[in-house]
Formats: sequence, C-alpha cells, structure tokens
Amino acid sequence: MGNRQSGIGNRQLAKDCMHVKKFLPLAYCLLPIACCLLLAGCGSGRSSFSPYKKYSPEQLQKDYSVYRDVLEEAHPGLYWYTPKDSMNYYFDWGKQQLKDSMTEPEFRKVLTYVTAKVNCGHTSVRNSKAYSKYMDTVAIWRIFPLSMKIWGGTTAQEDTMVVAANLNRKDSILSRGTIITKINGKTTREIVDTLFDYLSTDGYNRTHKFQTLSNRGFFGSLYSYILGYSARYAIEYLDSNGQTRSVSIPIYYPSLDTATRASIIPVTRVPQPSRKERKQRRLNSVRLLKIDTANHTAFMDLGSFGRGYKLKSFFRRSFRALKKHDIGHFIIDVRGNGGGSVTNSTNLSRYLSNHKFKVSDTLYAIAKRKKYSRYIQNDFLNRLFMTFFTKRRHDGYYHFRYFEKHYFKPKKRNHFDGKTYILTGGNSFSATTLFISSVKGQDNVTVVGEETGGGAYGNTAWLIPDVTLPETGVRFRLPLFRLVINKDIPKNGLGVQPEVEAKPTVEAIRQGADYKLDKVMELIKKDKERKE
Repeated sequence: MGNRQSGIGNRQLAKDCMHVKKFLPLAYCLLPIACCLLLAGCGSGRSSFSPYKKYSPEQLQKDYSVYRDVLEEAHPGLYWYTPKDSMNYYFDWGKQQLKDSMTEPEFRKVLTYVTAKVNCGHTSVRNSKAYSKYMDTVAIWRIFPLSMKIWGGTTAQEDTMVVAANLNRKDSILSRGTIITKINGKTTREIVDTLFDYLSTDGYNRTHKFQTLSNRGFFGSLYSYILGYSARYAIEYLDSNGQTRSVSIPIYYPSLDTATRASIIPVTRVPQPSRKERKQRRLNSVRLLKIDTANHTAFMDLGSFGRGYKLKSFFRRSFRALKKHDIGHFIIDVRGNGGGSVTNSTNLSRYLSNHKFKVSDTLYAIAKRKKYSRYIQNDFLNRLFMTFFTKRRHDGYYHFRYFEKHYFKPKKRNHFDGKTYILTGGNSFSATTLFISSVKGQDNVTVVGEETGGGAYGNTAWLIPDVTLPETGVRFRLPLFRLVINKDIPKNGLGVQPEVEAKPTVEAIRQGADYKLDKVMELIKKDKERKE
C-alpha cells in the first residue's frame, strides 16, 4: 500500500579566515598536490565497489542474525501462513548456508529463498545501494533470449510455458506462441517449482507467481540468477503439429545486436517532446480514460493507486464525463495495478459502491520500539505515526482504530450506477485488492479475468520501510502493519477470485489477443442484446 519516505538533512560549514594571507604561499605550493590527490580519490571512489567482493562467514552471519531478529520482532504476519516451527526450519537452513565466504548476489539468493517462505508479497530482498548504483553504470552484456508467458493448469503437470517474445529476431522456429516443454533438460514443472521457491506472494497464491514470471524480461532474469547462464540453451518445444522437437539457441548479446542494427538503420532526428508533453505522457501511462460515445461505453486504464498521479482530480473528471456522455458500460483495467495509496483506492470505491464499507476489520502493528531500529528506514517517523494514530489494545498490539471502525459512504455527486467490469490478474495487488473487495458482489459489478495477486483475506503492508543490513548493505522490505480486509471470508491464502474467469490460451498468446478484454466486450454485447 505504499512506503512512506522522507529525508532530513542538515549540513553546516564553518570557515576561519583570520590567517589566510599568512598561509597563501604554502597553499599555492600544496594546491597541485591536493588536486592530484583529489582526482585520485575520486577515481578510486568510482572503482572501489566490486560486485565480486566476498564477505566472510562472520560478516554474513552477523547480517543474517539481524535479518532474522528484525523479522521475528516486528513482522506482523511472519507466522500467518507459515507455522512457527516451519519458519524456524527455514531460518536455520539459511544460517547453515553461510559457512563460506559469499558475494552479495550469493548472499541475497539465500535471503530471497528464506524470505519467500514467509508467504508475504510485501516482504522481499533488494540489492544494497552500492550494488544498485554499480548496476546502473554497467551495460547488460548477456540476456536469456526468451520472454515467457506461463500459467498453471489444474495440476502442476499441466503448467504451460509459451514464448511471448524472442530477442533473436532471426529465429523463425521459436516464434511467439511456441510451447516450450524443456530448457536444458528441465521440464516446465521443474523450472516453475524451482523459481517459485524464490518468489514472495500473499499466502499460497500461485497466480501472482505465474504472472511475475510472465512479466517482461523477468523470467530470463530470475532463471539466470537461480540456474545460471549458458552459452547455448537446449530448448525442447512443440511444433505446429504438436510433435516434440529440439533446438539449440545462443544467449543474446545486446551490444552485438545494437552494433548490427546501427550499421543498417539510418539515424534520424526525432523531435523531443516538451516538458509538459512528457509529464502528460507519464500520467497517461498510469491513468487514462477513453470514451466511446456512440456505444456509450468507457474504458479506464488504471496502472497504480500511487501518489503523484493526481488521481483525485482524475477520478472527479472521469466520473463527471461518464455522466455527461450517459455511459452505460464502464470497464476498469487494474491488471497491472500493484497498489499504492489507500486514500486513492477508497476514493475510487466511493464512486462505484452502492453501500457503505470499511477498509479493514483489523489493522495493527505488533511492535513500536525495535532492537535494531538504527537499521530500519524512517523508524523514528514510523514510531511517531504509531504514537499519534494507533492505540495499544488488550492484545498488546498497536491498532489503527480509524480504519477498523470507520465506514466510507458512497459519493452522491457523479456516482456511477451502470454496468461496471473490473479486469483483474496476478499483478493486481495491495490497495487494488481493497478496491475490488469493496465493490465485488454488487449486481452491477462483474470481476473478470484471473485471481488477484493480493490476498483476499488480507495482507501485511501500510508502512513498509527498508531494513539495511550492516555488513553487506543488502536491504529487505519490512511491512509494519497486518490488515484483515474481511474476517468472515476464509483465510485460505488465495486472492480475490473473478466472477467470470478469462485465462490465457496458446492461440491468444500467438495472436497477441487481449483475451480478458475480449471476454468483457462479449459480456457487454450480450447485455445489450438482452435489453433490445
């Protein structure tokens, strides 16, 4: 639901000029030397970080101890879906891996595996700041060449992996829509099971993990990180007749491809957009309303509930436009909406809900003061927040009573009462789940697509500071609040289920079809036919 960030800086500079003239000759002599030392220092600063640096077992174990202690002390959902004895087993397993020196990526791999066992989609491991800064300055020189669309069947054996894109454009065999059955001898099931062990999700949600692997470029990155790179990959696939075939493909080198394209594609000057145009494009990439006045249908593409996108005014203008153009069918696409501000998601709900609703049944943190607060981002500000906005109850937890008790009422002005279709998928997360939960079940609202990535019962989020480990600088996200959306629904570790399911097919991927939107248009057509 969002991470509060703030920065407080205070730099004072004092100068003593009483005896400047006395030391000017000496200063002129030392100036060239000082410049040389400064330049040398700058140069060594740029090259001082090495991604191959190894940390001793003692350093790794110190960081791991902080990591475990912080989670056990402050994570409000550590044992929500994983029993304490099982979590202890994974913690102990991780510690056993730290007997030899490791690089940062090797250490992160251990942390990522253990963190995924928490079954919390808001708890994940991140690079150290130094490593991220280094990666920003280094060109990617090799990439797994295939992007995949992967989805699950009724059993793991029926998991499907299809080529969504191939970076090797001259490859006419592994084109879009080709079913892949093995990579380097590992079956789809083996690959999926291996990669799933490193993906965080709410509860037992597999849809979110499948979608994460299907996000552009992610499969190749995680596959290479966990299983390593190969100069060539042995690919087993099904041809157009359903027969199993094999082919060997090379890894993709961006620099070689760029050089080749540059030699054959003429350079043309493209007019640069103005600052105002760039800003509008950025906003349109996140929230956009399209209206078909002839068919009285509107489509809202909503990629985030985050702050900084002026969503309050966008919603106000949008629903005013729906009323003005007498829109009868309204489509809201939140398939790529990872969440953001609860204020924004609640605001949208109020334009659609036909009843008063709460954001949560319970919302609380389990700890305010923490042993390792010095490693936790904005810990002082977060404690202030808890002091002023939460109250410690008889259970010992710090409850955010406003959201536990307050009912939000539907908006009267420009409220939409027509048919609403909400497109969902594995990337629909966090505050997006709150929005869907608040309106699902209404006669005029239909949820279409796949299970949401965010848990239907609840999640752990709200304030999500980074924790920076002292030795390696590796960071992990720590949600501070546990939120139960609706205590009366089963706590089964699943997301919000669609009322009309629309799952991918091989043919839809091959054609590049938007199968979920196609399903909605089919529903709208049937609804109009019934009214005629």
